[in-house]
Amino acid sequence: MKNVIGIDIGGSTTKIVGFTKDGKLIEPMSVKAADPITSAYGAFGKFTDINKLSLDSIEKVMITGVGSAYISTPIYGLPCETRPEFDCIGKGGLWLSGLDEAIIVSMGTGTAMVYSKQGENPVYLGGTGIGGGTLHGLSHMLFGIESVEHLFTLAEGGDISHIDLRISDITSKDILPEMPGNMTAANFGKIDDLATKSDKALGIINMVFETIAMCAIFASRAHGSNNIVLTGNLTSAPIAKDFFKSLSKMFNVNFIIPERSSFATVIGAAL
Repeated sequence: MKNVIGIDIGGSTTKIVGFTKDGKLIEPMSVKAADPITSAYGAFGKFTDINKLSLDSIEKVMITGVGSAYISTPIYGLPCETRPEFDCIGKGGLWLSGLDEAIIVSMGTGTAMVYSKQGENPVYLGGTGIGGGTLHGLSHMLFGIESVEHLFTLAEGGDISHIDLRISDITSKDILPEMPGNMTAANFGKIDDLATKSDKALGIINMVFETIAMCAIFASRAHGSNNIVLTGNLTSAPIAKDFFKSLSKMFNVNFIIPERSSFATVIGAAL
């Protein structure tokens, strides 16, 4: 038994990880390049060099992602297998969380949701076009910002009460126990003329995160699982953990952002 390498090939970013022959994780990394093939080969070369892995120490390469279709020949002569991305999301999410069953949410450019249970094939539930691409497009259109990271920086110090209509703005007391006063009634439904750029940036982020969260909550209710594992690049956002922690209490679910959450799909490929 030799090392197994997993590669998740995106449009311009490739993530790579490995498992040793005794099942230990070789720390994942990511590489950006102008095209998927360059990105994949660059990631493989960097990963094997840093971890001192020779080609003859690698058993096979497991590939997934939208760019996997561009790999038509073995990488440096190594056996390559392509795995469905949604299977990888499900397997990676369970492995990272240590759970036997959960809704796994992949928060990338868009958002995909998978129901995953140990011993069974993951089931793709659907998703939404709301995700990191939404944040990028709206921040560019409204603020001329090219980086989502800069949007999160701009949102620091923002006041959501200048943007969103809350239940407490409609009634003086809770309508139902599960509808507390700080629950959003309408995103951007109360935008103030004096709202700052920081307020608006926070409003955009809040709208995207709440949309993803509610889709995940509906999926969890349909499958009777309160555990929702969040994965993908958006989980590394500075406010993500606190935001989803507050929604966990509000909706009686368990949002989990595990360590290495942005690498869940590639870990699932290697598994």
